[in-house]
Amino acid sequence: MTSATNSSHAPLTPPMLWDVDYYKEQDLYFYLEEVEKVLPHGRVLVAGHGEMIMLGSYSYLGLIGHPAIDQAAIKAVEQYGTGTHGVRLLAGTLTIHNELEERLADFKKADGAITFSSGYVANLATISGLLRRGDVVICDKLNHASIVDGCLLSQAIFRRFRHNDMDHLEKRLREAEGEGRVLVIVDAVFSMDGDIINLPEVSRLCDKYGAYLMVDEAHSIGVLGETGHGIEEHFGLTSDAVDIKMGTLSKTIPSAGGYVAGGHELIKFLKHEARGFVFSAALPPASAAAACTALDVIEAEPERVRDLQRNINYFGNALRDAGFDLLNSETAILPVMCFDVAKAAMLAHYCQERGIFVQAVVAPVVPDGLSRLRATVSACHQLEDLDYCVGVLVEGAREIGGILNSD
Repeated sequence: MTSATNSSHAPLTPPMLWDVDYYKEQDLYFYLEEVEKVLPHGRVLVAGHGEMIMLGSYSYLGLIGHPAIDQAAIKAVEQYGTGTHGVRLLAGTLTIHNELEERLADFKKADGAITFSSGYVANLATISGLLRRGDVVICDKLNHASIVDGCLLSQAIFRRFRHNDMDHLEKRLREAEGEGRVLVIVDAVFSMDGDIINLPEVSRLCDKYGAYLMVDEAHSIGVLGETGHGIEEHFGLTSDAVDIKMGTLSKTIPSAGGYVAGGHELIKFLKHEARGFVFSAALPPASAAAACTALDVIEAEPERVRDLQRNINYFGNALRDAGFDLLNSETAILPVMCFDVAKAAMLAHYCQERGIFVQAVVAPVVPDGLSRLRATVSACHQLEDLDYCVGVLVEGAREIGGILNSD
């Protein structure tokens, strides 16, 4: 074994992109925190911090701990055990996997669906599996990292357009004419800014230039649309507006995994060619059953979607009225802009000391100069707790200075 002190070798790990040790030394590190228990009304018990109001969770409809979902997971373990014996293509397919994929296809009004071990793998495997050298993939500049990684792995010609800029997207589509197949990929809701893609115009442009369209709905299922069915429902589009409908099972849906829904040929291809499916273990039975039942709950309890929209509007309006810049967010993701790294870290720490679980997001996760607190709202938050959070944020911002529009 090579000695770690041998000066002739470079360090095993390259330089980190952010100075973790500095944040820990300054008592500003609040990541990888241990949640000991999920409590009602959007609260959690955190090791070393006690009970906190959770503003960092993706449980947008508050479905974690729902009795019907928990019972479905327990029943699946009793029937199938805890594992799946292998990959789906060989010995790992269970009845519950097929039931979940049929349910997802129905929920997204598609011919079929395929599930993966995570949303990240769903994007990576789908994009890299479908595209070939000479094809063109066009992405919104703020797309999720998993999309970017899938594009790079595919070895297709990779081009980006300015965020939600439809004129620039059309320019990219014109540039791609005469190339191979063209795939446009966008997030439905952008995970750091909370805004929504202009899907009607993206779909129109794809039709105009003969491009295919893939949409990542990780943060829009359960959030967008009157009944939480996602971005197509939100804009009143037909079910064929999107060719590849991707989403996760780990945010609004309280489970694990990712999925792609679409036409029969697409799903058949992915089940036999997507390396992240062919060579990766199947979803655990409990996860598949929980996800399947969660879709039933979303449809059976539409009041959760209404409660979420109420809380988004209530919290967002209160923060904007107080002078915070939330960019163009229309969803449960509210970027409380601080711009400066130190100010974001200090405001997050101020909130954490007062029982609010919220984290600073700084470069390289977001562009330099756009540091923020990433606050997320759920259907189960109580209005009095949201009022408290607004009050603490305002007090902290005033104490730090240079954050509120009035400063």
